[in-house]
Amino acid sequence: MYSAEIEPAPARRQAPSTLSPGGPVARRDPDGAPAQWHRLLTLLADISLFIGTRPLWAQAVGHRLVVAAVVSLCYASILATGVLTLVVRRSRSLARLDLVVLVTAVTLVVCGLVMNHQGSDESVLTTRAAHEFLAGHQVYGRPWPWLFGHGVALTATMNGGYDYTYGYPPLALMLTAPLLWIGHGSAAATAVSTGALIAGTVTMWRTLPVPWRSAATLACVGFGLLPTYARLGYPAVLACALLVPVVVGWPRTGGGGRGDLVRAACLGAACAAQQLPWFLAPFLLAGVYALRRGDLGARAAAVAVGRFVGVAATTWLLINAYFVVSEPRSWLSGIALPLTQDANVHGQGLVDISLYFTDGSDRLVWYAHASLLLAAGLLALFVLFVRRLGPAATVLPWCAFYVATRSQDGYYLLMTPLWVAAAITAPWQSFRTAWQPRPVFLRGPRRRGARVAAVVLLLAPSAAAAGLAATGSPPLRMRVTEAHRTARALTGITVGVTNLGAADLSPHFTLATGQGTSPYWTVASGPSTLAGHSSGRYELRPPKGGFALPRAGVRVRLQAVSAAPMTLSSTDLDLSADRP
Repeated sequence: MYSAEIEPAPARRQAPSTLSPGGPVARRDPDGAPAQWHRLLTLLADISLFIGTRPLWAQAVGHRLVVAAVVSLCYASILATGVLTLVVRRSRSLARLDLVVLVTAVTLVVCGLVMNHQGSDESVLTTRAAHEFLAGHQVYGRPWPWLFGHGVALTATMNGGYDYTYGYPPLALMLTAPLLWIGHGSAAATAVSTGALIAGTVTMWRTLPVPWRSAATLACVGFGLLPTYARLGYPAVLACALLVPVVVGWPRTGGGGRGDLVRAACLGAACAAQQLPWFLAPFLLAGVYALRRGDLGARAAAVAVGRFVGVAATTWLLINAYFVVSEPRSWLSGIALPLTQDANVHGQGLVDISLYFTDGSDRLVWYAHASLLLAAGLLALFVLFVRRLGPAATVLPWCAFYVATRSQDGYYLLMTPLWVAAAITAPWQSFRTAWQPRPVFLRGPRRRGARVAAVVLLLAPSAAAAGLAATGSPPLRMRVTEAHRTARALTGITVGVTNLGAADLSPHFTLATGQGTSPYWTVASGPSTLAGHSSGRYELRPPKGGFALPRAGVRVRLQAVSAAPMTLSSTDLDLSADRP
């Protein structure tokens, strides 16, 4: 018998690697077969376009048939792209399909804007501010209470009032002003934010390595979250779009050239659009210094970072210059308003302990202290361990909001495209040579334990502050002694209130159902200030003559807040008796 010899197959030739701005990320051959993960990424981006598309079509088919027809064509594009993504055999062909997915996504975003451009409280304020800017009137510090109500949300403050003023840096209103002619209401502001989202998506798509481009489509417009915020006119969308060129390949920053000028100018413009970039900037600057010091030395790194900060600050100042000159005090208080307005506690973070799981706290201000301490601690850890934490520079800043008095998820998700951009173009390999300060206690034979101790020590103050806030006791004990009601609404309640603490409090009352609260109730009778260790009787009236009773089983809470000191007291109401 003859033994058959099996000839080994020739080794497959490896395609050359494609380098991202931050380092090697993938291997591809533009004329060969695409990687399977590239197909999957394109397919996921394509599938994500189904999210929210049917409601858009259903809304359009009733009175905007042209939009409905375009949405139907987008369905055809999604289906055809899904088939082709799985069957094409060349990387170049799959790259073209990435472009088709992007164009389809942008088309759906535009259709969504055509159908829904009414905006929100933020777009209403931006539009009003743009009108005042064009008229040469004061913009900051001016209340516009008539803009709110009728479906436009209000920001309640702990002193029993509402914030009716514009509280953002001026870039969004300046871009809105030339577009006020395009439509009524908030159409101009929503067009600016939606246009910024599209521009940011295209920029991110274009600057990412070719196989990763559908990640830009997926993160920016695919899930439907950011387009919704853009249609509401959030200035943070504009800020995020301006941060895209800053974050893509940010480990290269400080090397000189036009790229640094563009990144610095975009960072300055982003800080002039909304306050969230203020929290990201220190992490990026610390990372750039560490990277350049590892390459060039301390002096050259300081010069590079100083030059970058100078361009960014100049850009920021130029955008703000008109307001700095015309209304310096109101401008400064206006752009700092989110940090100083004492808005009511709200969000999905740690503050929920005091809002929903206990009856309140007399130490709410410690949530704000915990947020600042956590931001400082994370920045210190980032500097100490930049080689490990460098890739997370675009995520770490938002962790501080989780323990803040206002911890809305919008603070996180509005910046998620930057997470994706950094994950692709700032991998851990980019930070291998970054400079890390190494105090003596971190260099000894027990350096592992010392590093753990450093982490604990830097995060412990924030944890302690959050613990103080969460374990506080409600300063007011409240008991509803009488409820005035109709078949479907409360028309007034009488509350006996006892101040359990030593501090004098000026309580302001509201009713909450779930996470939503009614406007503040009017105090028909009762002391405006309740002295420590004293009691009072309050007659409360709903602001619009009646408070609609929710369905049976919904939790209704009477809440009392005060601003100085910042406190919250709550008690559940039993409204089941005699309910129809």
